Order: sequence, then structure tokens, then C-alpha cells
Amino acid sequence: MKEGERTYSSRVLIRRFWPYLSKYKKLMLIDLFMAGLTTLCDIVLPMIMRQLTNAAMGAAPPLTVMAVLQMAGIYAVLRLIDGGANFYMQAQGHIMGVYIETDMRRDAFAHLLRLSDSYYANTKIGQLMGRITNDLFDVTEFAHHCPEEFFIAGIKITASFVILCTCHIPLTLIIFACVPLMAVVSVKINHRLRAAFKMQRYQVGELNAAIEDSLLGQRVVKAFAGEAEERRKFEEGNKTFQSLKKKTYYFMAAFGTSTRLFDGLMYTVVILAGGLFLVWEQISPGDLVAYMLYVSTLIATIRRIVEFAEQFQRGMTGIERFFEIMDTPVDIVDAPDAKPLVVTNGEIVFEDVSFEYPDDHNKVLRHLDLTIRAGENVGLAGPSGGGKTTLCSLIPRFYEPTDGRILIDGQDITKVTLESLREAVGIVQQEVYLFSGTVKANIAYGKQGATDEEIRRAAALAGADEFIRELPNGYDSYIGERGVKLSGGQKQRIAIARVFLKDPKILLLDEATSALDNESEILVGRSLARLTKGRTTLTIAHRLTTIRHADRILVLGKDGIEEEGSHEELLKKQGIYWKLWTGLDEEEVAL
Repeated sequence: MKEGERTYSSRVLIRRFWPYLSKYKKLMLIDLFMAGLTTLCDIVLPMIMRQLTNAAMGAAPPLTVMAVLQMAGIYAVLRLIDGGANFYMQAQGHIMGVYIETDMRRDAFAHLLRLSDSYYANTKIGQLMGRITNDLFDVTEFAHHCPEEFFIAGIKITASFVILCTCHIPLTLIIFACVPLMAVVSVKINHRLRAAFKMQRYQVGELNAAIEDSLLGQRVVKAFAGEAEERRKFEEGNKTFQSLKKKTYYFMAAFGTSTRLFDGLMYTVVILAGGLFLVWEQISPGDLVAYMLYVSTLIATIRRIVEFAEQFQRGMTGIERFFEIMDTPVDIVDAPDAKPLVVTNGEIVFEDVSFEYPDDHNKVLRHLDLTIRAGENVGLAGPSGGGKTTLCSLIPRFYEPTDGRILIDGQDITKVTLESLREAVGIVQQEVYLFSGTVKANIAYGKQGATDEEIRRAAALAGADEFIRELPNGYDSYIGERGVKLSGGQKQRIAIARVFLKDPKILLLDEATSALDNESEILVGRSLARLTKGRTTLTIAHRLTTIRHADRILVLGKDGIEEEGSHEELLKKQGIYWKLWTGLDEEEVAL
């Protein structure tokens, strides 16, 4: 889904965020109780000053030393309570936010792992990284401060209104009449602020994606002297981000300015109306002092909410972008009655299978019927775009057939669990992906909990044990991000060792040697020969020598399986395979 296609109201976001917050309800309630305690000083101080002022002006009984000491003592105790409560809020309140952030990040990551290849084909990784890291940082502050700030504001506004009404109802109503006007203006500016924050977050994701793309492709950049072009593209994105931040700060400035004007309005009302009521002897000097202090408290509360508004909108934007991920539908899921796949022999049957890519509706396979016998080694050849990789991708359900079904040992793969299906299938790809870490950890990925002996045995079968032992730290050697410290052949053999350790019944080899030099191809070829023995194997090849000894070779084209047979049989036909073998280019073959 593209940015901006889905919008959520604040009410919907808060309702959906509530389950994450309510999980820590006990901690939140204690935090709110402590927040309530921090308001005591602000509520009591104006009443103390009112009594002192009235006594000094002769509008109340004269004060005694004991009364002054009592009021000072009460206020000092309240300050100690305020300090302890504030410490709890700052510590445990933030920790509660961290718990919620952790839960949300866990759920987002788990959901991303379930999304299909189609989603990743249309989504930038940099955008996703921003959503599950930076966006959720702000949720921590939001989860902590949002309940606190509104709870404290509610207490102070309510308490101020009630206490001031006991002093002078008309003046109180005049002062509080300003609040709704302030609220309307604030809400309107807030809507624009939130939209600006969302666009700003999107552009951060675009910047991350551009940086990732440039740095990962830095060798290509240098090889083509493309530094100037990369700087130009980065500067373009950086300037866009700059303009968005400027727009955001304009809205923030408008927000802050509007509140300052309302501050002035409320103080003006107190001076004007309060002064007139004082002249008319309808309120005492102490009451006017109390009004001024309560208005100061009220304004400070509103200002705190205003300052929190930026954080609030950042948090709401983070929550919105989180739910955009969570609402992305998972295309490929277990059926409600799915059972574990039981592989006895490894026979694969395609029954009237058709497939077209959901984005461009490009039809790749049409009414394909194919049976791959248990233990058979089948090679897949043909022009690019003929459906070789697609056919293999359908077996572990990376994509779903548009029509028809696929069976493994008579079991419809849509009726078995994805975990058991993918455990039964081993894949070795042309572009090997190794994780940042050690050699041992990358091989062990094929079988969680594997022993060192099992890892070494798998490496030996893959022809990798010898070169691994020659590395500085052997199996504990760090191989760098994506295995950059290893050669192509070494990476490929580690990938094969990983599959040996997994020990699957079905094997998919997707052009596993096409990117290697001759020496590496020979070494990897020997490893693959050992790996395929006794397993049902599909091998995609551009170098036809890799499938020369396959039990059966299928030539896929726009009309499906266009030729079928052994290497020798296909050469005798002098058809598409023969043309590929003798070196004619794919355009001639397609004709």
C-alpha cells in the first residue's frame, strides 16, 4: 500500500491502540495516581496565598505564627510528595511506554515476516525499517505522556473551576468562556500538524531507502563514476525533507502563537473583570490573587498540553503507520483445517496450474499439468520469462496459483501448514543471502539447535569444510554483511551446507551456479551432485551443462512445456533445447 492511501481518525487509532495500553493497566493506573498527586501543590498554593492576602488586607481573621507554620509545613510535605510522585512517573511511566513499544515492534515484525513476495516487490525496505524503529520510538513517549497529560489537565481544570466558583461564579464563567475558543483553534491547527508529520515520516523512509540503495551498491557507483549522480539524488530527497520540516515548523509556530495570544486574552480578562469586581467590592483582594494564580495554573496546564501536542501528533503518526503495516493483508496463510505435510516419497504433481502476477497480470503459466516422480532430478530450461522460477516458487507457496492445484505425495499444499511445507523444501538460489554473523551461525540456520558435529558434517558434504578451516577463526569467523568477506563460490557452498543440514525431501536449485567462475562452478557442482542424491530435485539452469545429467529436462516457454526429455533426446529433436545448447540467442529461440 502506498503512503496516504489509507487514513485513520484519531478515535479509531486510540481504540485500536488501547489493547496495547490496557495490557499494562495496573502500571498505568499507578502512574495516573502519581500524576494526580503532582497536582496537589498547584491546587493548594492559590488557596494558601488567598488566605494570607485576605488576612494581610484585613478581610479575614489575623494570622498567627502557628497558622503560618502549619500552612508552610503542609506545602513542604506536598512538595515532598510531588517529588516522589514525579520520580515514579518519569521512571515507571517511561518503562511502561518501552513495554508497549516492544510489543508493537514484535507484532509488526511478525506480520512483516508473513507477507508475501508481492508485498516486498512493491515496498522499500528503508520505509519498513523506519516504521518499526523510529516511528515506534515516539510511541513510547505517547503511551507514557498521553494519559498523564490529559489526566493532569482534567484534574487541574476541574479543580480550578470548582474552587473558583466558590469564590465568584460570574468571573469564573467569564474566564472559562475563553477555553472552548482555544480548543477549536488548537484542533484545527493540530489536524494540519499531524498531516505534516505523516509526510515528514514518509520522506524519512524515502531517504533511508535511497541511502540504503546507494551504499549497498557502492561498488557499482564507483565503477561507473556515479558519485555525482548519487549526490544529486540524495540532495533532491534531502531538500524535499527540508521543505517538509519547514512546513511542520510553521504549523508548530502557528500553534504556539495562538496559545500565547489566548494566554494574553485570559490574563486581560482577569485584570479587567477582576479589577472591576474588586472596585465594586464583589470580591476580596485575596480572591483576586487566587484567581490570578489559578489562571496561571490553568494557562500553564494548557501550555503543557500545547507543548505535548507535537509529541502527541508524532505518537499518533507512529501509531497510524504501525497499523498501516498491520492492516496489510497476508495473502498466503494456513487453511483453518491445515495439517502437517507428511512427505513419504516426494512426488510433486501440478494439476491444471495457471499463474499470473497480481500487479501487472502477466500470465506466466497456463493450464500446466506435470508430474515429477519421487527422487527424480528434473532440469528446467528455456528463454527468460518462460516461468521456470515461477514454477519453483509455487511449490513452497511463495506465490499462490491463480488456478489449479499442486500436490506433494497426494496432499494439496494449500491444505497443509506452511511451516511443514517449507521444512520439506530446500532452496539454493543464484543470489545467495548470508546473514551478518559467523560461518557457523549461517550454516546452523538450516536446523535450529544443530550440534557442531552436524554443522561440520554438512559443511564437509557441501565441500566447504576445507576452506572454512582455513579462515582466521574457522567456523567462528565473521563473514560480514551478506557474506562480503567470502567469494561467490564460498558463499554458495555455505548455502548448500545449510540445505544439507536441513535435509529436505524436495530440493529447488534456482540457477545455483550461473554466477560462478569455472573453478567454483566445478566445486559447487560436485556439492550439488551430493545434495541432490535421493531427493526430488528441480534445477533451473541458464548454463545447460548443469542439467545435462538430469533424469528429465523440461523446456518452458510461452506455451508451457514446449519440449521434454533427456539431454540426448532433446538434442536429437533439434528444437528449442538444441538451439540453446548450440549457442543461438534467446530471441532466435523465442521465434
